[in-house]
Amino acid sequence: MTLFDIMGPIMVGPSSSHTAGAERIGLITRRLLGEPPVSARLLLHGSFAATGKGHGTDRALVAGLLGLAPDDPDLPRSFALAKEAGMEVAVDTVTLRGAHPNTVVLQVAGAGGRSMEVNASSLGGGRVRVNAIDGLEASFTGDHPTLIIRNEDRPGAVAEVSAALSRRQVNIAAMQLYRNMRGGLAVMVIESDQPIWGAAVDELRGLPGIVSVTYLEMEEAE
Repeated sequence: MTLFDIMGPIMVGPSSSHTAGAERIGLITRRLLGEPPVSARLLLHGSFAATGKGHGTDRALVAGLLGLAPDDPDLPRSFALAKEAGMEVAVDTVTLRGAHPNTVVLQVAGAGGRSMEVNASSLGGGRVRVNAIDGLEASFTGDHPTLIIRNEDRPGAVAEVSAALSRRQVNIAAMQLYRNMRGGLAVMVIESDQPIWGAAVDELRGLPGIVSVTYLEMEEAE
C-alpha cells in the first residue's frame, strides 16, 4: 500500500471516484483518440448517473477530454472551456448490465475525423479501468505503457506480435486477449514496464492482419 492509496490523488474535489477518476477516464479517452476531440457524448451509469452532477463528474470527464489535470483550478469551468475550444458536449444516462456503479460510456470524435467509444469505470482513489473500446472488451488501467492491438482472429497473430516486440527489445509485463467471435476481430492488450519505442509500434502496424494499434502512455507530454 502506498501513500497515494491512503490519501488519494491531488485534485479539485469533491470526490476521488467521481472527480479525479472521471478526469482520468476523460484524459485516457483523449489519448486513445489520438487527437483533440471536437464532440463528446457522455453516457453516465449507476452512481455516476445518480449523483455525478452534484459531484462534478460531468465537468471532470470534460476536463480530462480537454487535457486538464485533476488538480487544475479550471476544472469546474470545463464546459465553458470546451465551448471556447469548439467541442460539443452532450450528457445523458444509460443502464449497463453488470457494470461497476461508477461507469461511463464516452462517444467521441476528433478533429481529424477519427471516432471512438470508450467504456470505463472509476474504482476509487483516482484509479480507473477501461472495460471496452468500440464494443470490444479490453480491460486495462493506463498505469503502465499499454498497447491496444485490434487484429483479425487467426492462428499465429499473437506469436507475430510477441516476436516483433522481442526484436525491438520491448519487455511484455502482461498480455490479455479478447475476441468477439472465432475468426472475427480480436483485441490484444499488452502492458510493458518500459516506454515502447515508436519503431516497435510502427512495425506492429505493418504486420499482416493488424487492423489498428493504439499506444497509451499516460506520462507523456500533452
